[in-house]
Amino acid sequence: MAYDERKATAWAQAFLPEGAELIRYGQTGHPMWVAADFDGDGRSEIAAAYRKGSDAHVLVLKAVGADWRPAADLKGNGYSVSTLQAAPVTGRNRMDLVVGWQVGAIGSELSVYDWQDGTAKDVAPAGVSFTYVEAADLPGAHERDGIAELALWAHDTGEAYHVDVYRLQEGELVPAYDVYPYYFPKVAQYYERLAWMYPGYSFYGEHLQEARNKARQSEAGDSAQSGELMRAGELYPAAEKTKNGTKWGYINLNGKMIISPQYDEANPFQDNGLAIVSVDGRSGAIDRRNQYRVKPKFDSISPFTEGRAIAIDRDGFKVIDEQGSVLTAKAYSFISPYRDGLAMASAPGSAAGPYGYLNLQGGEAIPFVYESAGDFKDGKAVVKVKDGEYALIGRDGNRLHTYNLEYAGGLGEGLLTFKREKGGKYGYMNEQGEVVIAPQYVFAQPFRDGRAVVNMEWDLTDRYGLIDPKGEYVLKPQYNRLDQLGEHRLAVGYPIDASQPFIGSKYAIADDRGRFLTKPVFYGVQEYAQGLASVYDDRNTYFIDTGGRPAPGLPSVPGSGTLTLMGPLIQANVDRRTSYLDAAGRVVWEPSQTLKLRGSYELHELKYKPNRDYLVYYPQIKGMQNSLAQRKANQKLAELSQVKPIGEEQLIYSYTGEYEVAFFRKRLLVLELTGYNYPYGAAHGMPSRIYPHVDLQSGRFYELKDLFKTGADYVKTLSAIIGEQIRTDPKYDYVFPDSYKGIAPNQPFYVKGDALYIYFNPYDIAPYAAGFPTFRIPYSKIRSILGTDKPFWKAFHR
Repeated sequence: MAYDERKATAWAQAFLPEGAELIRYGQTGHPMWVAADFDGDGRSEIAAAYRKGSDAHVLVLKAVGADWRPAADLKGNGYSVSTLQAAPVTGRNRMDLVVGWQVGAIGSELSVYDWQDGTAKDVAPAGVSFTYVEAADLPGAHERDGIAELALWAHDTGEAYHVDVYRLQEGELVPAYDVYPYYFPKVAQYYERLAWMYPGYSFYGEHLQEARNKARQSEAGDSAQSGELMRAGELYPAAEKTKNGTKWGYINLNGKMIISPQYDEANPFQDNGLAIVSVDGRSGAIDRRNQYRVKPKFDSISPFTEGRAIAIDRDGFKVIDEQGSVLTAKAYSFISPYRDGLAMASAPGSAAGPYGYLNLQGGEAIPFVYESAGDFKDGKAVVKVKDGEYALIGRDGNRLHTYNLEYAGGLGEGLLTFKREKGGKYGYMNEQGEVVIAPQYVFAQPFRDGRAVVNMEWDLTDRYGLIDPKGEYVLKPQYNRLDQLGEHRLAVGYPIDASQPFIGSKYAIADDRGRFLTKPVFYGVQEYAQGLASVYDDRNTYFIDTGGRPAPGLPSVPGSGTLTLMGPLIQANVDRRTSYLDAAGRVVWEPSQTLKLRGSYELHELKYKPNRDYLVYYPQIKGMQNSLAQRKANQKLAELSQVKPIGEEQLIYSYTGEYEVAFFRKRLLVLELTGYNYPYGAAHGMPSRIYPHVDLQSGRFYELKDLFKTGADYVKTLSAIIGEQIRTDPKYDYVFPDSYKGIAPNQPFYVKGDALYIYFNPYDIAPYAAGFPTFRIPYSKIRSILGTDKPFWKAFHR
């Protein structure tokens, strides 16, 4: 609702204390007031600045029915108010009150009031001085993101000011480098005028040069880096832990972070100069200048092939070009990547078909009439017309051959896999439908490089072998696993434990003539490229040549994972961490193991890997004043992270553990500890998730009950709120009927600045696929039982 100045100031005047007067803007004489919805109830409040004696205040009025009532009377340092603005500084879709408390003729102190549980909280860092402030959502690398930046002008000399632009994050002002190219051109124009008017004053020229440097700057960092983004050339994705979780950016050849960590996911740049990134659950594509070419509005985007990518949003699958334009006239249930200028797709409404093909313009090139369909390869594709009838079609959709069989597919090098009847075995036929190799296999892959992998037994014990186009065995069917690696090489798998073959395989390297080049010493093998394959054994990850020998002159990295040649650098994805090395093995870049929180507080990462199948990264706190409390807290964090004695013998499961900072404010650190236990041979593993809430001052680990007043029946209250959400919110339709019986007193939870979150483990009230059902409960809904005078609440509130 909009209010005119006369009514707004009249309402404010009615509630001023005796002897107080409204503060007016010096240039216009108009009263200093602003109207906005500060508390999120859908109705605007009115904030007005006033002075009583030598004290300055801001009065906030809230509409209650048809009347107005005081909601807050804010008092800061200073004798007046220099600015009063409303802007979404702390988050999207919520307005905050920005106040400048005037403490001198040209100086003010900043306050940013965020409404938390009906109370205005100053969330700005203390002692921030400025002369002018501009609070606005400025466009940057992510366009306008709905969150306001703060441009602070602090007086220097004459008419010169030190200018910088910040975002408010967790109570700290963080430079908003990505908006510099938008904001600082106008700062440069300001100084161009002054430098022209006063050529003898060198400081105007100095400020002009600084503004021009910042106008050319992006999120790469300070002005010394301003040109690097333009000159960066090849960039490589790299991740760092931050106070807002793990974020991805991009480094250059020298390991310098050129695009600062800001994305939830970041993929390598493709040949078209684009990299697919994700932020806040939305995917887009950036260029090497960190500018969006495809805006982040999709749930996911596949890699580009043939100039096209498959994007998914809430409507379904769509085709986009390299500018982000949607080419399909409607959303489909499924679209595969383009091959030979065509993409197989499933009609809207059901991923079960019918299927057809789209051309590069997003149009339907081949009608959607098939029950299933495969990708095109060398201008041909296999489709299912109906039960018992398959066909080989060309790019124009015309039938080349028809096959009256239970199954036909697996097109490769002129041969197709086929099956005559249900429950029957697989054989190979040519494109004309003539049997070349009689059905005898329980599994058969397409031919590649004149060879095909087959399996004779598919139960607890596999018997993989390798055949030629005549069906003759090159490798007899007796192996636990067999993978074609390209360049006429294979990984031949032997069971790690013959009595339990489902645990996995150790691999030897063989050529496709059946000659073994190594013993079975590798636990992981990647495909060959440029004569090299990445492997790892029980200790290290490294490259081997086509002879199976360690590649000379290339590095070996301790741990299990993969190495990838990326131009002059080698990307090492080893033990769940990404780093970069040069050919000599020198580390060009690796993630920091220390995260500075605030002041003396730091979070250090430790690694625990007692066994090839057991890997945990866990956090340790440093900087607490109480060393005993710190030691006990770190011991508990290690225990919660599943750091425990594990032998070197072969395990029948694998376990990985990770951590993130889920929330940090004032002295409360909330960590997310995740784990995944996978029993070998199982359909899936079991994830785990816990949130320790650590008071960095006392070392105390808070429990759910600590958030509430003593004696409050929080279990009943929270259970009722969650029960109502399950009944009324369609997004919880997956909850098992009648499975929810309320929460436990020690129910898993975590807090954030605006709400309490209650969650359940998989299978507690919903299927495994639902993950961890989570329920958000705003503090405003439970204000009456919150223990706002207790240590837990005070740990993250002023």
